[in-house]
Amino acid sequence: MTLARIAMWSGPRNISTALMRAFENRPDCAVVDEPLYAHYLDATGLEHPMAAEVKASQPTRWQDVAAALTGPLPPGITVHYQKHMSHHLLPDVGRGWLGELRHAFLIRDPRAMLASYQAKHAATSARDLGLPQQVELYEWVAKELGQDAPVVDARDVLMDPRGVLDALCERLGIAFDAAMLSWPPGPRDSDGVWAPHWYDAVERSSGWQPYTPREVELTPELEAIAREAQPYYERLFAERITAGG
Repeated sequence: MTLARIAMWSGPRNISTALMRAFENRPDCAVVDEPLYAHYLDATGLEHPMAAEVKASQPTRWQDVAAALTGPLPPGITVHYQKHMSHHLLPDVGRGWLGELRHAFLIRDPRAMLASYQAKHAATSARDLGLPQQVELYEWVAKELGQDAPVVDARDVLMDPRGVLDALCERLGIAFDAAMLSWPPGPRDSDGVWAPHWYDAVERSSGWQPYTPREVELTPELEAIAREAQPYYERLFAERITAGG
């Protein structure tokens, strides 16, 4: 069977870990959690939570990461799901290996992202949310790789997990598996070492939770970041797929 190497490009405080759980629950799938994170921290010198642990747990050379992401996989694995943060793909990272992947994008309303992110880490610009980088990469994938990469919005997934995931799988050229709708609660060996800081909610989950609208209150500084990010979100939202499409 043909191997599908799927790169899902997201931003922080999305449903990216839950989506990784959904794919990992498929018997034909192996997942990898933010493999470029250590390189990102090493290259930028940013002080993220558990930064030392992250850099000790992963290769800091992007070349080593790229080789692993395009290398051999265990027997029986035909789907390799790579959970990426778009801002981890720094300009110094070569792009040649990206041609071996099928790309997809996960987006979320920036105000909702910021409301969740501020409880874990400080955001200083839209680029901390990865939305400008997602647009840049989406357009690069279309121009340089000729891929019409699917875009899914977190709200749509939560409102209709089966429908949207079925549509996503179809666009990625793989069969939908109902195992993607639930998973056992708890941590995973595949989780990044940073999981204790970020993954408390998903570790309590056993499947997709219904979408619940929430009132969002942001500081003036965060509202400014949300306004900066909004046009990038709207650019990708216009391309999103929904159930049946």
